[in-house]
Amino acid sequence: MKKIELRKKIIATIGCSLLFICINGCKSTEISESFELPDYTIEDVKKEEIKRIEEIGETDCVQAYWRAFLLKDQKTFEKCEENVVSEYKKAIEEKKWLEARRLCYALEYLGGAQSKKLEKNTDELDALCLEALKSFGSDKNSGKKVSELIKGTVTVWVDKGIKVENGMGYADRVIGSGFFISKDGYIVTNHHVIADLVNPKYEGYARLYVKLAEDSETRIPAKVVGWDSGVDLAVLKAEVDAPYVFNLGSSGSLEVGDKVYCIGSPVGLDRTLTSGIVSASDRSLFSAGPVMQIDAAVNSGNSGGPCVDENGNVQAIVFAGMLQYSGLNFAIPVEYLISELPVLLNGGKYDHSWLEANGRTKRAGGRDLGVELNYVMPGGNAHRAGLKAGDLITSIEGSKIKNLEDLKKKMLGISSGFIIKVKYLRGEDSAENEVKVYVSSRPLNPGYTFYKNDVISSSFTAIFGMKLTPLSEGRRKYQIESVVKGSIADESGFSENDPVEVKNINFDKENTTLYTEVYAKNRKKGYLDINVGIAAPLDSPNYF
Repeated sequence: MKKIELRKKIIATIGCSLLFICINGCKSTEISESFELPDYTIEDVKKEEIKRIEEIGETDCVQAYWRAFLLKDQKTFEKCEENVVSEYKKAIEEKKWLEARRLCYALEYLGGAQSKKLEKNTDELDALCLEALKSFGSDKNSGKKVSELIKGTVTVWVDKGIKVENGMGYADRVIGSGFFISKDGYIVTNHHVIADLVNPKYEGYARLYVKLAEDSETRIPAKVVGWDSGVDLAVLKAEVDAPYVFNLGSSGSLEVGDKVYCIGSPVGLDRTLTSGIVSASDRSLFSAGPVMQIDAAVNSGNSGGPCVDENGNVQAIVFAGMLQYSGLNFAIPVEYLISELPVLLNGGKYDHSWLEANGRTKRAGGRDLGVELNYVMPGGNAHRAGLKAGDLITSIEGSKIKNLEDLKKKMLGISSGFIIKVKYLRGEDSAENEVKVYVSSRPLNPGYTFYKNDVISSSFTAIFGMKLTPLSEGRRKYQIESVVKGSIADESGFSENDPVEVKNINFDKENTTLYTEVYAKNRKKGYLDINVGIAAPLDSPNYF
């Protein structure tokens, strides 16, 4: 179970606006100028961009193709298109449908001449990618007694050899749970259970096994197929004929108060079944989207086990709990697994995508209108595509976006390296605009990326929710131009027109949190001079 990590997430979620006295971290550096979009009508600027596109094309032909599309240089565009078509034909020949699909979307969206001559279009490739999922899950197993489901679960066992402490050796192992999703031995568990096996920095011994519920004495070798640390999921493969295959349901059919059952191996006690109810469905513990809160008993070793409804359908995957608080446990909605399964089965790490922006749900008259961009990173892909702070995102890839949850769910199913269509409203204009954006791999701490690529006055809009206007050059004196409602700056008592001086900026060792000391004349407190210490997590659902 993810006990310590979960506690940190909860503390960060509810307490990063608390004042602090002192910190120990590494002092940061900052840039003095923000990126501005290049003017490609200037010949030298155009030549430099062509050179950059050629460099990008050596490793990512889709991103180079998109940059050439923005450049509007026909010769460069056609050259990049030829490279994408060549890679597309190779992927088709090798039946790498996921890669062919990525390349095909790029060709169709950017509208080159070659897009009408493709062997398979995006609809056909979408169907081929989904075809591989038909053997997963089993509708005929739906409706079984919950007690019969236990034989479809496994104990996941990571043997890490011997750990020596104080001159004494101890068996070092990680124990978790998992469940079969196919007859030929594909298993779902949590990423944190098998994290050492896929961590390139881990240099120790580690071997992966699973134990069947009906034969807990035999350890069956297994391997990791695909994983996603962002939503804590992993797919394993064991050479075994699954005694029972779970059907993947839809957590959308569950409501608060509905009964659920959890199956797993708490503290190594396999075949353990517990029951409870859905306590909440919208806890923000992942930046990728909300998770489910349940009160079914969950302990260390339950991680990766199925959370099923009364019909035996998997509705979520157990991943965390808090030992010191009875009944406070969490599970990952099964939709996250379903949306990522084609990529996870293809093998390797799942890379989440992002627009390189920050925003919140815009509401008016009791209705959600879309996601308003509070910040767009200078030089980022959304910025290059033409999106600006204040734009209201209303659609992504044809799906209506009414709120931040809609946006996160849609982005969850889009892995990095794709070109996507984004529709938005700007200002008082009632007509939707559309841009095509290349989505890159989302970093672990997006706020840190914003800070390193922008000036303080702008990046603090995303990090703390307050946009600053510099009052003096070369010094950190500003006036607050605006404060985002509900942000850390708002909750810390800052308001528009407050004069502030940013004295210190520090990060923790892993760059997950930014700490700063701000000297302010607080208008809400009668322009009282005050030193305020505030902290902000550098990852949250508002970064996308």
